[in-house]
Parts: sequence; C-alpha cells; structure tokens
Amino acid sequence: MSDASASKKAFGLLPEEALPGTVLVLAAVVAMIVVNSPLAGLYHAILDTKVTIGPTGGGIEMKFSYWIKNGLMAIFFFFVGLELKRELLEGQLSNPAAAILPIVSAAGGMAIPALIFLFFAAPAGFGHGWAIPAATDIAFALGVLSLLGNRVPPALKAFLLAVAVVDDLGAIVIVAFFYTETLHLNYLVQAAAVLAVLIAMNRFKVRSIGLYVLIGVVLWVFMHQSGVSGTIAGVLVAACVPMRDRHDKSPLHEAEHDFRPWVLFGIMPVFAFANAGVDLAGAEKYLTHPVTLGAALGLVLGKPIGIALSGFAAAKLMRAKLPGTFPQMLGVACVAGIGFTMSLFIGALAFKDPSLATPTRLGVYAGSVISAILGILILSRFLPSADQVANAAGEDETAPFIKPEPVFEARDRAD
Repeated sequence: MSDASASKKAFGLLPEEALPGTVLVLAAVVAMIVVNSPLAGLYHAILDTKVTIGPTGGGIEMKFSYWIKNGLMAIFFFFVGLELKRELLEGQLSNPAAAILPIVSAAGGMAIPALIFLFFAAPAGFGHGWAIPAATDIAFALGVLSLLGNRVPPALKAFLLAVAVVDDLGAIVIVAFFYTETLHLNYLVQAAAVLAVLIAMNRFKVRSIGLYVLIGVVLWVFMHQSGVSGTIAGVLVAACVPMRDRHDKSPLHEAEHDFRPWVLFGIMPVFAFANAGVDLAGAEKYLTHPVTLGAALGLVLGKPIGIALSGFAAAKLMRAKLPGTFPQMLGVACVAGIGFTMSLFIGALAFKDPSLATPTRLGVYAGSVISAILGILILSRFLPSADQVANAAGEDETAPFIKPEPVFEARDRAD
C-alpha cells in the first residue's frame, strides 16, 4: 500500500484503510447498546423471526439470524475467495519463494491459538470451538495498522496482508471439513453438477459476473441442503471467476472492486450487529468461563507467539530477511490477533447452545481489543518516527522477501 493511499483521510479524520474497521466497531457498539436497552426484546424477536425464501412448500426456512450467517456471509466468502485467487495468481502469494514465510507464519498463528483454546476449553467439554481464536479479521487488522500511517514499512503491511489471506484460506478449510455436521450425498451430487457448469464457464472465459452469481445461488441451495455450510459455495464460485477474459480484461478484479463496498460497509457490519450483542447483566460470571479464556488468550497470546516465532524460525531456516525487526514482527503478529468477524462466525458455527454465545463473544471481544492495543503499543515503540520516515531515502531494506505493490499494479493493468 502506497504512502499516498495511507495518507488519505476519510471525512478528514481517519485513514481510509481504517474506515471499514471503524464501521465494524460502531456496529458492535450499537448492538451492545441495543441488547442492554428496552429494545433488547425487539432485537431478539427480529433475529429469531422465521423467514422462508423460495417457492411455497419447497423454500428454505431459517431464522433471520441464520440467513445472515449462512446467506449474507456466503457473499462475504465470495469476496474473500476473489481476494485469495488474486493473491495466489498474481499477488503476494504468487511467488512460491516469497510465499513461504507468510504461509509458515500463518500456520503457526492458527495452530498455537487452537492449542491454547483446547487447553482451557477441552477439559470442560467445549473443545469443538478450537478454531475460534485461529481466525484474523483482515479489514479490522489492516485498519488498526493504518492508524500508524507511513511509519509502517511496506514490507510489514504486505506481510500482515499475506498472513491474513492464508489465515482466511485456513478458515475456509476449517469450516468445510470441521463444522459440517451431516452430509446428504444426493444434494452434494447436484452441487457437483452445478460446479461443473461454473468450471466450464471459466474455461470458456465467460465474463458475466451476474451469471456467475445467479448460478452460484443454485450452488448455495444445494450446498446448504447437503449439510455443508453454504458459505463454501461463495468460495467455489469465486474460484471459477476468470482472472482474464478473451479481451485481456479481468472479470475477477472488476467483481472484487464492485463487491468491496457492499461487503465492507454492508454485510460485515450487519453480521457484527446481529452477532456482537452481549447482555451485560450477569456477564461477569462468564469472565472465567473456559470458552472466554480460551478465545481471549488464544488471540492475545497464541497469535503473536505462533506468527512471530514461526516466521522467525522460517526466516532462519531459509536464511531470508524478516520483513522487519523481530519486535516489529511481534507487533504485527499482535495486530493479527484481532479475530472479530471471522472468530464470531466460527463461534456461531461451533456452538449451537445459546448459553455459549456470551462467553464466546466476550472472549472474542477481549482478545481482539487487547491484541489491537498491544500491537499499537509495540509498533509505536519500535517503528521509526514520522520524521525519520520523512527523512529516509532509498529503497526499504526490510522488504526483500516480496515484490512491491503487486496488487495495485495488477489492478492498474486490468483497468
């Protein structure tokens, strides 16, 4: 991300990169206020309202909250899938040698938090939520990092983005393989047939995003009915959107650009509002709940330990330079401990018992907030000052492991 982009202010106040995270925070705060006000009954009544979509007698009926979790979040995963494909084909993960460091770091940053969660929660019978602290909220994490402006070297920003992208890929695999309860093979076969149509469209370089979305809705229905999370349909559709069409334009870049504001300022805040409300009456009894401790400490301790130590070890083994000093890496790893949207989503899949919603949310809140504060404090201490950055000349010596600005170069070519 260029310094120019980093210096742009939304409404003259916040860096533009921080705006999506700020909207998420506001949505969560509003949810907390509503749940602890006389409007709480209306809030829960709306979320519990049964909604049927489809033909009479053959439609899909779910609570409104489930439509948000399974329907709207499928669009979110479609957007994430577009980002993943771009990064893998021509972005920060397209160079195998450059990708090793963030991949290893992300793997450590998922494994250690999961182990910490299991340490606290498994003995009490809540081990099924092991993946809750393994996730990173890209929008929130990058937004927090942007608050430090151009003091953050481009290599560290690229490293955090690459780690978060790999983290999202891991979350997709986890949802597909570990949070699928029952399978109905007849619907899976129909889903496979629809997926074959999408693959054929990709091979013929069909560029109509509307057509991909329309067929993706059919795929979502079959995936949902099969027992697999319908959100996976969003990723599969994204994987089939062509990077280049016959005129060397990029349908994938166009789709990512078009869906970005809807996802960042629509779907994610709606999900946060529907899932972030915690009734504070009696919430203190959950502060030492195994799920609360596992989620919070998994994010606060597991993420920085896993990412920083795995990245440091990988760099030593490959004899490669880190994207920054070890304290700077540790600060970025703390920022990656902001789980929020993805952690709440996995928590909603892991625990169907309503009594576990409060400890899950408290743990994710506490872990994300503390991770953000720790990351900012560490980076503020160990990053160069704004004056030093302004006076520095020459190429960033901490960024040998990755090409500069591959994302924006790719988008410029597409335009």
